[in-house]
Amino acid sequence: MDAHILTSLMLFHSFQVDGDLSCRSLGKYTMSGLFKNGELVIGGVFPVFGTHEDSHTLFNAEPPTTKCVGFDLRVFRWVQMMVFAIEEINTDSSLLPNITLGYKILDNCDSPAETVRAGLTLANGPEEVQESKPCPSPTRAVITSNSLHIARAIGPFGIPLVSYASTCSCLSNKREFPTFSRTIPSDFFQAKALAQLVKHFGWTWIGAIQADNEYGIFGIQSFTKEVAKYGVCIAFTENILSTYSKPAILQIVETIKRTTVKVILAFANEHDLYPLMQEIVSQNITGIQWIASEDWVTAARPSTVEFFRSFGGTIGFATHKMAIPEFKDFLINIHPSVDSVNNLNNVFWENIFGCTLYLTEETFKQNISETKSKICTGKERLDEVENTFFDVSQLRVTYNVHKAVYAVAYALHDLLFCEKEENKTIRLCGDIARIEPWQVMEQLKRVSFVNRFGEAVYFDENGDPPAAYDIINWQLNKGVVSHVTVGHFDTSPDGGSQLVIDEDSIVWSTGREVPTGACSESCPPGTRRAARKGQPICCFDCIPCADGTMANTTGAAECMECPQDYWSNDGKDSCILRDTEYLSYYDAMGITLTTVSLFGLCLTVATISVFFSFRSTPIVKANNSELSSLLLFSLLLCFLCPLTFIGQPTAWSCMLRHTAFGITFALCISCVLGKTIVVVTAFRATLPNDNMAKNFGPVQQRIIVFSCTAVQVIICVLWLSLKPPFPDKNFKLSNEKIILECNTGSEIAFYAVLGYIGLLAATCLVLAFLARKLPDNFNEAKLITFSMLIFCAVWVTFIPAYISSPGKYTVAVEIFAILSSTFGLLLCIFAPKCYLILLKPEKNTRKHMMGKVPSKRL
Repeated sequence: MDAHILTSLMLFHSFQVDGDLSCRSLGKYTMSGLFKNGELVIGGVFPVFGTHEDSHTLFNAEPPTTKCVGFDLRVFRWVQMMVFAIEEINTDSSLLPNITLGYKILDNCDSPAETVRAGLTLANGPEEVQESKPCPSPTRAVITSNSLHIARAIGPFGIPLVSYASTCSCLSNKREFPTFSRTIPSDFFQAKALAQLVKHFGWTWIGAIQADNEYGIFGIQSFTKEVAKYGVCIAFTENILSTYSKPAILQIVETIKRTTVKVILAFANEHDLYPLMQEIVSQNITGIQWIASEDWVTAARPSTVEFFRSFGGTIGFATHKMAIPEFKDFLINIHPSVDSVNNLNNVFWENIFGCTLYLTEETFKQNISETKSKICTGKERLDEVENTFFDVSQLRVTYNVHKAVYAVAYALHDLLFCEKEENKTIRLCGDIARIEPWQVMEQLKRVSFVNRFGEAVYFDENGDPPAAYDIINWQLNKGVVSHVTVGHFDTSPDGGSQLVIDEDSIVWSTGREVPTGACSESCPPGTRRAARKGQPICCFDCIPCADGTMANTTGAAECMECPQDYWSNDGKDSCILRDTEYLSYYDAMGITLTTVSLFGLCLTVATISVFFSFRSTPIVKANNSELSSLLLFSLLLCFLCPLTFIGQPTAWSCMLRHTAFGITFALCISCVLGKTIVVVTAFRATLPNDNMAKNFGPVQQRIIVFSCTAVQVIICVLWLSLKPPFPDKNFKLSNEKIILECNTGSEIAFYAVLGYIGLLAATCLVLAFLARKLPDNFNEAKLITFSMLIFCAVWVTFIPAYISSPGKYTVAVEIFAILSSTFGLLLCIFAPKCYLILLKPEKNTRKHMMGKVPSKRL
């Protein structure tokens, strides 16, 4: 056994040294890292190890030494990519020709304190150097992930920082971080992408877990602001950090178990989230759809079958992947170094093979008696190791490291080299020794190139690259958790964005069915959301839409009002055209009124025929045949008036119906008034010395009739000229029907027409009542009195009936009033005369007409 160990020690001395290991003791504390000197040196800070430092420790002097634990193979691959890219550039004859790039790569244990210490070390150089070694070159730029702390620490030195993994949107603030740029998109874009993802799948009730640092806090803040535009509610927000105690983690787990949320966004890096994930798996919490931020969605450590029970179906965004096949050859050629116990390659070797590495005979003698672990033989072969570390087909953050190194290299190249105008040959124009950090920073802002993979690399005014993400879904294929690309999200220079998702290829935590993420189920069509008092807007009840409104979509916030000619159906999910209602010739009421009107017309024509046939008889002559004929003609027009009220209202019919009614009735009552005056004058003619009858002849009668009618004509003309009646749609009387009616236009004119007719009728009634004591055989005062009583009674009752009748019944009431009053006039005045003419011809003689019959009081 001892001989075997000694053989191993000899093999270690023969290993190739990984770079120039000058200045191993960096400052007062010794840091793990990789170092190589060169004419131009690029620094690197990587969280290869984790930490168990107590963030709440109080101290009065210097901070306690950070205890670095664990070894992250994923981060170590990032380290190797930086070395690989620098070595690749050193062999490139077109980029920084004849100039050797060196590197100083330090581990920060994922600790803010160690990050600041590493940054200051790179900015100032080591405090202790070996006199036998030359002083290393100053750091020209730093490649880093934990950018906030290091940017604040070395920002005043003007050293440019290029991050491959820092996504906090706060770093885009050029006033606070003027030297910062990155090759990974800002969380501002990731928050927009996550918000659109949540909107796309209709999740409105989600939980959030954020890393208790700038990455998580700013990320969730940006996400919350974006999803608020889509009405999404955050049910809870919990903080997590790798240094949190077990009780703090258990409290977060209890919140997850207690809540009704089924969709949770975890905006944290894999290192901070891993302890919580372990606890969730150990308590067998399943059925939750996890949304991952880009930092852990492709992490290898939690991507196991054991974790898949709780985190299967996880979906999130990751930067575009890239395959770099030659990088695998570089990885399998990693060797430990015999010059430094802090070399990261050595720690990698021990972790990948599970053995202990002793570099010198002295350290072997000190520790060989204490160790019980396997001793590395030096014969281990990396090409025989099966580990995702060597999978270079889906490089994401690792590829960002590659772009970051090349961006710095192109900035240095543009700063140092220029082209001769004659033959376009490249020549060195700048002085390497005089390069200032601010010059590199200014040149880095203008960097723009297309790398060998065909991707354009450049930075905007905030130091951010163009945003582009793959949508990653955790799926189990043949016992292995795979990160399957199921879509992508891209932004455009004009500020637009595009989200493309292949939903059929997604495997969810619930299987193939999209998980539901709502506090309340979406309201069905015909209902709207009503917020619950004291609860977020995503928690609501569904109430039916009011009459006249509808909601034809699921989850409507408000019901839309139907257009004026439409009304909501019974389900309140659509608007249907309202039925129109008007007094038609085809409905029963219209047919009845038309029949009665035509009957009255025929009766009037029959009366005219009787009077015309017996025009030479005493009764016809004694009752003023001229006024009787004019009265019969006006009654004929009155019976025709109802026909203008029936049918769909139009502009002409509305104007005609009201003016025709007003004028014909004015003519009719004027004729009755004329007949009444004739009776009164006849009565007064029986008195001594009364010459009134002589002064009231046919001419005066015509003047009275036409002047009284002319007043009505003037009123109607003014009505039509100033504010005529017009067809109108009445929506107030019925919700389901549109009442087509004629609006009077001017109510004053309408009531003036009715009032004038009423004035004429009242005058007739008074005069006829005064002449009621005349001999029955000679006058028709009683007949006129009865007719006027009927007329006035009809129109007095018409007004309240007209106002209170709905829809087409309003028109029917008006027609009924017209027909009733017209029949009253016709029957009261002319029916007795026709009775005598046709049935009692023996009384139709002059002798009988001149006879005296005692009058009867009314």
